[in-house]
Amino acid sequence: MFKNKSSKMNPNTTDTLIGEGSVFEGKIKSDASIRIEGQITGNVESAGDVTVGEKGVVKSNITARNVIIAGTVHGNLQTKGSVRIMSSGRLYGNTTAHSLVIDEGGIFQGNSRMDVKSGEEERTKTVEHQHQPTAAPGFSSSYSSSPSPL
Repeated sequence: MFKNKSSKMNPNTTDTLIGEGSVFEGKIKSDASIRIEGQITGNVESAGDVTVGEKGVVKSNITARNVIIAGTVHGNLQTKGSVRIMSSGRLYGNTTAHSLVIDEGGIFQGNSRMDVKSGEEERTKTVEHQHQPTAAPGFSSSYSSSPSPL
């Protein structure tokens, strides 16, 4: 009936769902992935992925392995992996990630910082970028942090 506290959650499974029409205020911390279809005000921390659905509205900072945005996020993102802003997604805040992908129509207003670990040395690239939808059909912006010679 109760979970054994010593067992770890699989970060690849979705453990928490904030459903459409739900409003949550406070901090969420999860060892598994989180999907947000409702509204959240407060910080979100996940060892897995955080997905903000098309109707999701998040007013908080998000720390996760990967973040996928199809809704709206007002806050800063910190990921170990990637941030993907879908065509319906909007990010108003700064992001630190290994890679950033913005689909056509997606909106990103803020600064992005690409962190790359290379052996024992860590290199950080800072890219100041404000993305607005482009006129070119089928265009997708992709920013990945491949190490560049210093």
